[in-house]
Amino acid sequence: MVVIAFIKGWHKLVHFKPEATVLTTKVSILVAARNEAKNIAKTIEDLIAQDYDRELTEIIFIDDHSTDQTAEIISSYASRGVKLIRLNEDRALNSYKKKAIQTAISAASGTLIITTDADCRMGTSWLKTIVSFYEEKKYKMISSPVAYFEEKSFFERAQTLEFLYLIGLGASTIGNKKPSTCNGANLAYERDAFYEVGGFKGIDDLASGDDELLLHKMAARFGDAIGFLKHSDAVVYTHAKATLKEFIQQRKRWASKSTRYKNKSIIVLGVCIWLFNLSILVNVGLGAFNAFYFNLALVQLLAKMVVEWLFLYDVTAFAKRKSLLVLLPVLNVLHILYIVYIGIAGNSGKYNWKDRMVK
Repeated sequence: MVVIAFIKGWHKLVHFKPEATVLTTKVSILVAARNEAKNIAKTIEDLIAQDYDRELTEIIFIDDHSTDQTAEIISSYASRGVKLIRLNEDRALNSYKKKAIQTAISAASGTLIITTDADCRMGTSWLKTIVSFYEEKKYKMISSPVAYFEEKSFFERAQTLEFLYLIGLGASTIGNKKPSTCNGANLAYERDAFYEVGGFKGIDDLASGDDELLLHKMAARFGDAIGFLKHSDAVVYTHAKATLKEFIQQRKRWASKSTRYKNKSIIVLGVCIWLFNLSILVNVGLGAFNAFYFNLALVQLLAKMVVEWLFLYDVTAFAKRKSLLVLLPVLNVLHILYIVYIGIAGNSGKYNWKDRMVK
């Protein structure tokens, strides 16, 4: 029933068709960066190449105590309008990224704040599409799609399919007017709205959550004024994790935010999904003693696979990655183990993020 609700939510989202009008919104694009020397030049070039009025575009990078050439590379683009802020906190923080974004917002001049990551790529119409959506719909916050690309292995392709499920899930909950998740690699919100909800106050002690937890604050304050931009030009691309260790650390970070959700219905939804996956494992174990439980586990797995295929069929079609659906049977089995493990590990202990141990 949960996934059926996701399917309905996804279909409630209308594919956006920008109108041919003159756009007037001043935008500040904020990018927090730490040790991204290998990737950051491509991201900067993509941002500079945006088909949007340069007089209305402000690009700010915040260097978060990088130990490589990240800051120097950013500085080399100063003559092309790219601004650099160096984070110079002299005391240990648990959330450097929120500090970086908040520092940049205080210095930004744009009406609309847009955040992305220092290893992301985007097409030339990305910014124009977001602003068109904002000016037409008047949303306080806009979540836009993120996708993996340039996969080099089966493991990375499996991550792409699973990540599309997560992006689709977040989009569908917005479609159902019950926002639950978004991704800071492609997020826009009004600067004034950020301050109206108190910014990151109350969630600034947690390393992660500059996206989801802020979304929840926005939804609590502004109700239905949250939108998802369903348009291919609005997609931001990034890379899957190359190793299992990196993947686990990332997902532990994402799961750690769930302990701070104010909306109890989101917590209940997450717990129900976790318990369903756990019950499949339990039934498989009990099946060693009684065939009924093993058959029950097979029925649960088949039902899970069918409804998720129906959901992912539409989401992968939007992302033009329907070929990934052949991985679903294998991914479905692995996903059960992953969900149960991350549900526990993500809410206990610390994890590594950008070469720092945080919680």
